[in-house]
Amino acid sequence: MAELLEGRTAIVTGASRGIGRCIARTLAGEGMNVVLAARTEEDLEEVKQTIEAESPPSGEVPRALAVPTDVTREESVKNLVSQVKEVYDGLDVVVNNAGVATKKPLAETTTEEWNRTMAVNARGPFLMCRECLPLLRASDRPFIINVASVVAIKAYYNQGAYTASKHALRGMTRVLAQEYEEEGIRVHEISPGGVATEMVLQTRPDLDESVLMQPQDIADIAVFLLTREGNAIMDEVRVRRAASDPWF
Repeated sequence: MAELLEGRTAIVTGASRGIGRCIARTLAGEGMNVVLAARTEEDLEEVKQTIEAESPPSGEVPRALAVPTDVTREESVKNLVSQVKEVYDGLDVVVNNAGVATKKPLAETTTEEWNRTMAVNARGPFLMCRECLPLLRASDRPFIINVASVVAIKAYYNQGAYTASKHALRGMTRVLAQEYEEEGIRVHEISPGGVATEMVLQTRPDLDESVLMQPQDIADIAVFLLTREGNAIMDEVRVRRAASDPWF
């Protein structure tokens, strides 16, 4: 089904590492143009160079575009969307993947830590969706994929701020799916359990890295969602590591 993605354009936030980096490389490998968004320009450029080496462009537009972006800042998000419009003159997919985690009891969580976690994990996707909607409406196959977490469904000890932010993202995703269904914008949520990323290893050092899922597992699910046709829609995909309890 790669022909469904060939030549289309996607924004991936948090694209400099972990799940976002893997999703960006995978989409580029499927023929998509990928806009890489994260805060650190040097890391983005490294990902861009990797993608260009693996998946050279087939036309005049670049296969990858690195746009340093702070998703918590409205002006930064607007600049990102403006560059997408200027370079690609359209947008088909938004993957909201950027995230931060705070591991503390709620009583010890500072207001600054709470605000930062909510800003990145909930406010950021809100700004991205709102600013990207005009471009998505012009696409004939528009998608939004929000990468949430198992904590969007469960609650984890010492992860109160993170859990609250992902619950907020899940709620927003459900409303977006309803508000834009008639316009043909498919809105999906992927809620993974433990994935072998730097953030997970820092937050859950008790987990055995050998039993964690890999970022590629999540990237493959994203491609599956983007290439599905027909009347069967998966609003939410919950995915767990095989060593965890079923039906989280």
